[in-house]
Amino acid sequence: MSEAMNNAAFTPFEQLADYERRSLAHVAGEPEQIENPGQWRGICFRVGKHLFASSIAEISELLVAQPLTHVPGTREWMLGIANVRGNLVPVIDLARFLFDQRTQVTDRSRLLLVRQHGGNVALLVDEIVGQRSIGDEHRDESYVEEDERIARFVSDNATVGEQRIGMFSMNRLTRAPDFLQAAL
Repeated sequence: MSEAMNNAAFTPFEQLADYERRSLAHVAGEPEQIENPGQWRGICFRVGKHLFASSIAEISELLVAQPLTHVPGTREWMLGIANVRGNLVPVIDLARFLFDQRTQVTDRSRLLLVRQHGGNVALLVDEIVGQRSIGDEHRDESYVEEDERIARFVSDNATVGEQRIGMFSMNRLTRAPDFLQAAL
């Protein structure tokens, strides 16, 4: 019997269970088997003139700018609340938080959806540059971030081609006391 005819006999639930069974049978391997040792993978993004990368594990999703509802009584870097598939998510202007410079929203602007304790938060950035794999050979230990506004969130620096990339810790950001205090 053909697979299509076989699927026709399934209830919708049985068909979904069959899809799951078949897709799990074709898993290529565990993430540890897929990853290259010594390679760090991240999402590269720009905030003002600064180029950063955060671990893929720290970013849940990339979104286009969403319509926002302003929340009175909050700091200027808290832009408002967005409805992301039925979930209310605070939206933070990362440039305003870090440098007190407002991000100009363009067609390249994106929101990085980041998990934090108690839910998600969306960070407005100027643009997503793309995914980067950074090997040990790219690490630039000779460069130390001198800007204190950034240094507390940048764990390492890398140089890929002519680009200097700060490896930005979303975990440090979402635990910073001043980031957690969005209310005036």
